[in-house]
Amino acid sequence: MIQIKGIAAASGISIGSAYKIGKEEFIVPKLAITDADVPLQIQLFEEALIKTRREIIELQKRISADMGQEEAQIFDAHLLVLEDRMLIEEVISRLKKDKFNVAFIFQEVLKKYVSVFAKIEDEYLKERIADINDVGKRILRNLLGKEKRGLGDLKERVIVVAHDLSPSDTAAMHKKNVAGFVTDIGGKTSHTAIMAKSLEIPAVVGVEEATLKINQGDILIVDGSLGMLIINPDEETLELYRGAELKLKGVTEKFFSSKDLPAVTLDGNKIEINGNIEFPEEVPAVKLHGGEGIGLYRTEFFYMNRKDLPTEEDHYQAYKYVAEEMNPFPVIVRTLDLGGDKFLSQFQLPHEMHPFLGWRAIRFCLARPDIFRLQLRAILRASVHGNLRLMYPMISGVEELRQANKILEEAKEELKNKGMPFDEDIQVGAMIEVPSAAMTADILAKEADFFSIGSNDLIQYSLAVDRANEKVAYLYEPAHPAVLRLVKNIIDSAHKADINVGMCGEMAGEPSLALILLGLGLDEFSMPPQVIPELKYLIRSVTLKQAQELAEEALTFSTGTEVEEFAQSKLKEILK
Repeated sequence: MIQIKGIAAASGISIGSAYKIGKEEFIVPKLAITDADVPLQIQLFEEALIKTRREIIELQKRISADMGQEEAQIFDAHLLVLEDRMLIEEVISRLKKDKFNVAFIFQEVLKKYVSVFAKIEDEYLKERIADINDVGKRILRNLLGKEKRGLGDLKERVIVVAHDLSPSDTAAMHKKNVAGFVTDIGGKTSHTAIMAKSLEIPAVVGVEEATLKINQGDILIVDGSLGMLIINPDEETLELYRGAELKLKGVTEKFFSSKDLPAVTLDGNKIEINGNIEFPEEVPAVKLHGGEGIGLYRTEFFYMNRKDLPTEEDHYQAYKYVAEEMNPFPVIVRTLDLGGDKFLSQFQLPHEMHPFLGWRAIRFCLARPDIFRLQLRAILRASVHGNLRLMYPMISGVEELRQANKILEEAKEELKNKGMPFDEDIQVGAMIEVPSAAMTADILAKEADFFSIGSNDLIQYSLAVDRANEKVAYLYEPAHPAVLRLVKNIIDSAHKADINVGMCGEMAGEPSLALILLGLGLDEFSMPPQVIPELKYLIRSVTLKQAQELAEEALTFSTGTEVEEFAQSKLKEILK
C-alpha cells in the first residue's frame, strides 16, 4: 500500500481500478508534394479546421447543457486558436514554400509555437500552450483521419490517471463510468479541477509521478476532500473508505434537503448564501441549489469569442434579465475584470511580463472610461428591474474608488439628461483582493457601501504564489495565518463603518474554512451553486458563538496546515 499527498481538487471519495491515459503521440509522415498538389493540401487543411471547429462547438454546447455556461466558456480559448491568422497563414506559406504534406507542415508550425511560448515566463501564455496543444491534436487527428477513443467511451467504472487532462478530455467524462481522477500536475484552479467540481467527480491533482507509480488496473482510493491518493490499499483501509464513501453519499443527500431553508445559525443569526455566475443562463442553477441572491456576476463573457465590442443594449438586456429573475434578492454585478489571465483580442492589450500585477480590472477601466462608462450606464438602467448592486474589482486604494465613482456619477448625469430611470441609491461596493486594500480597509469602508473579498487574488498576492503554477501550488494556502489576519482586518474595518462584507472567492465555498469565516463575522458567502446546499446545512448546524470560538482558536496557530487540520476536525465533529 502506497499513500501519496496531492492537491484536493474536487471533494468526495472514490474507489476503483486505475485507467491510465498516456500522452497522445502522432506519427506524421513527411511526404514531398508538387505545385499541383498545393491547392488540394490547402483544401484538406481548411476542411480539418472546419471539422475541428464543429467538434469544439458541439462539445461546448453539450458542456453548457450538462454543466453550465461557466464551464463551457473554457472552450472559447480553443475557438480563438482556430481563428489565429498568424498560425493559419504560416502553415499555408510554408506549405507553398517547402512543399511537404500539410499534416507534416502543420505539426512543425505547432511545435514552433509551443517552443516559443514555453520560453516565456507568463501564466497566460502557459495556459495558451495547453489550448494550442489540445486544438492542435484535434486538427492533426482530422488531417490524418484518425479517431480518438475518448473517456466517454469507457465501458466500466474506473479512476482515470494521467499526466494531465485537457479540457476536451475532462469534458468527455461521464459520471457513470469515471469514478475519480488523478493527475501528475495541476492546481486547485486548473481547468481540470474546475471541470471536476462541476461534474462532482472526486479528484486529486499535482500528485507528482503518479503515472510512474500507478500501474494499469491498480486499485486506487481517491480522497478528493483531503487530497490523498492510496495505491493498492489493504483490506482494512478499503473497508474504512467504503464506509466513509457510503456515509458521504448520505451526507450529500442530507445537505440537499436543506437547500430551500434559510441559512440561520442555531442561535438565530441570518447569513446570506449566494451564488457566483458568469452567464445569465446560470441563474436557474443558483435557484435550484437554494441560492438567496447573486454575490458575484462576472461580466467578462460579453467580450468573449467575438470580434466586435458589446453594445450598451447587450449589457442592459443581460443585467435586466438577471435582476428580474432574482428579484427581490440582490444581484452584485462586478464591473469588467480584464487582464491577468483574461485577455481579449478586441482590445489589443500589450503583452506584460507580470499580467496579474499589470494593466487589469479597475486599472484598465479607468484608462478606458468610454468602455467603463458604457457598462455603468447599462447597470444603472437595469437597476430599476430588481435589487441590483455594483462593485469594482481590484481596488488598491481609495483614490481608485473615488475615480471610479466620478465616472459613475458622469454616467448617472448622462441618463438623467436623457430622462432614463435608474436606482439613484444603487449600492456601490469594492472588491478587496489586493493587500494594500486589505490593510487600508478602514479608509475604504468610509466610501464604499459594502465589501466583497476576492480571496483567490488576495491569497496569491499576499503569499507571492502564482495559483496556476503547479510548482508552487503547495504554497497557495487559504488557511495561512497571514490570510486569516487580513480577512479579519477587512471584516472588522467594515463592521466598524457599519457596512456588510462578503466573500466571493473559492475560500467561501470550503466548508471547514467557512466555519472560521463565519466566526470572524463574514456577513455573506458567495460560491458556485453546487456548493450552496452544504454551506446552508453547515450554518444551520452551529451557533455563531461556536464559530466565533473556533475562529479565535484558529488565529492562534502558526501555520496554514495546523489551521486546516484543526478546522477539518471541528467540521467532522459538527457533521457527525
